[in-house]
Amino acid sequence: MNFIRKIYLVLVIVALISFAGGYVDANEKAKFNINTASAKELLKLSQIGEKKAEAIVAYRDEHGPFAKIEDITKVKGIGGKIFEKIKDHITVE
Repeated sequence: MNFIRKIYLVLVIVALISFAGGYVDANEKAKFNINTASAKELLKLSQIGEKKAEAIVAYRDEHGPFAKIEDITKVKGIGGKIFEKIKDHITVE
């Protein structure tokens, strides 16, 4: 009986690790449309805090939609370093 418990425990641990790995991959593949995302949604991006998220929305409201993802660097406070960290997680489509 003790052997069966060990096998069960190992299976549970493997299942949890598999689930956690899938969750991370799903988040890494998520893309946020910077033309439609709310400030709250933009907070999920690395390096984007409340002020920068609000600045993105304000810039978009004032200047219209971003034509390409690189245009996000026109927002005050978002330079090349931040763009490099978020470019794989944003879209304009």
